[in-house]
Amino acid sequence: MIIEHPSPNYEPRREGPIDILLIHYTGMTSTTAALERLSDPVTKLSSHYLIDEAGTVYQLVDEASRAYHAGVSYWAGILDINSRSIGIELANPGHDWGYHDFPAAQMGALLFLSQAILARHPIPPHRVLGHSDVAPDRKQDPGERFDWRWLADHGIGLWPDLSGPVTLLEPQAGLARIGYDVDGKELSTLTRAFQRHWRQSRVDGLIDAETADRIARVAALIPGII
Repeated sequence: MIIEHPSPNYEPRREGPIDILLIHYTGMTSTTAALERLSDPVTKLSSHYLIDEAGTVYQLVDEASRAYHAGVSYWAGILDINSRSIGIELANPGHDWGYHDFPAAQMGALLFLSQAILARHPIPPHRVLGHSDVAPDRKQDPGERFDWRWLADHGIGLWPDLSGPVTLLEPQAGLARIGYDVDGKELSTLTRAFQRHWRQSRVDGLIDAETADRIARVAALIPGII
């Protein structure tokens, strides 16, 4: 069941198609506070959905409309991520308020909701992203405790096969191929964002052998690139 909790913070989409699913955490101390903030006309913030830790799904903005969740962002040449994406907020206090794992009930609800969204929109696995992917110099969410591999194993998102040979790439070139904005960005900033998504055991911004390997493996999965 989806609970309607309309936000006034939306507008018509400026471009299309809808081909990005963007996952966030709320970074607030309670679901109630997050719903209030995402529905406050003063904030000019919103998302299409919010899922609390018990797995309850709230819809704030219709999928046909442009919600205000990505902010200044970039992915694979796209600047208006809000117009091209559906945003899902997960209730979690985040790095500033006691960041913790995302409960099974919440992840299960996210999977069910994501399956329904992907049935309605042409969102490929490599465009299921986190806020930190599209805004690496501003955001950390959903962060290194979010189970991207589990989600990909259930058909939502992309996770590389870590076995077999791979041709290593120059790291910045590999990150650009994946979709990150490398123009004027510190390599360490981009690397931390990549690690939060695809190498979560060590988020330090350093290109060690394992990180370089995973950059190459993810880049190799991007259609039309390699």
